[in-house]
Amino acid sequence: MGHTVVIGTTFVDVKGVPKGAYDPQGRNVGDVKIVHGGVGRNVAENFANVGKPVSFVGTMEDSAFGRDVRRRLLERGVNLDHAPQASDNGIGMWLVILDENGDLAGSISKMPELDLLEEHLSREIDTIAAGADAIVLELDLNERIAEVVVDAAKRHGKPLYAIVGNMSVVLSRKDLVKQTDCFICNVIEAAKYFGLGALADYSPTQMLEFLPDAASREGIASMVVTMGAEGAVYFDGRAGSAGICPPYPAKMVDSTGAGDAFFSGTVMKLVEGCVLADAVAFGARLASATIGSEEATCPVGGGF
Repeated sequence: MGHTVVIGTTFVDVKGVPKGAYDPQGRNVGDVKIVHGGVGRNVAENFANVGKPVSFVGTMEDSAFGRDVRRRLLERGVNLDHAPQASDNGIGMWLVILDENGDLAGSISKMPELDLLEEHLSREIDTIAAGADAIVLELDLNERIAEVVVDAAKRHGKPLYAIVGNMSVVLSRKDLVKQTDCFICNVIEAAKYFGLGALADYSPTQMLEFLPDAASREGIASMVVTMGAEGAVYFDGRAGSAGICPPYPAKMVDSTGAGDAFFSGTVMKLVEGCVLADAVAFGARLASATIGSEEATCPVGGGF
């Protein structure tokens, strides 16, 4: 069972959920919940919740929220040996409004400071990479972090899987994307990456016709595009395969974290040596379990 290192951010998510139909112009009575989030943290916890060995490399914070985040990750079994502690601004915050169906209606995010993480990686990346069987990188932290991690993964011969954040690095440094073993994004992000707005309205069949040639022209060896309720489309240039993965049945409770869970499940199986089609199918199962939960991660155990 391979040990995966996840490099990314921690957030605290503040979620507002209306009791009735959401009115963006008026007042909405409902519930406000505070849950642990952050793309990298979510992925690390998903791995741990399914029983996969995982380390999280990202800043913690000496605050009530920060201590609670650290405690939970350690209880789940996440290794935090390379999670430096900041006195302030080590974790970010995400304010999110969900509509009556559990879908995202609006959000504002405050990024954590990245200087401490950048300094830690500049010193410890070789130790971190050497101890990993695979590396997951939240690619949009900043260019310097991305360069350091991509270079280390290449030098140490470790597979690298990139998850998208705000696309600031993804769009400006496509050369880094090309060095990942599998690039996973949603259809909106794919439309931005390929510079083709109409892509956001493609059906899975149209996406399957488009993706293999488009990814190959970009030098991307393996790519998955998630399409919400329509499932996902995948392409593996090494194996010469491509296909459509239908969505796994789900009862909608909260859609936040579903993309992170899909990514987590897909990468888990790729690390184990599964073919991309089987990996994507497991990712769909994990996303379904997360959609049916009030948390931003999949349930512990969950029969996976």
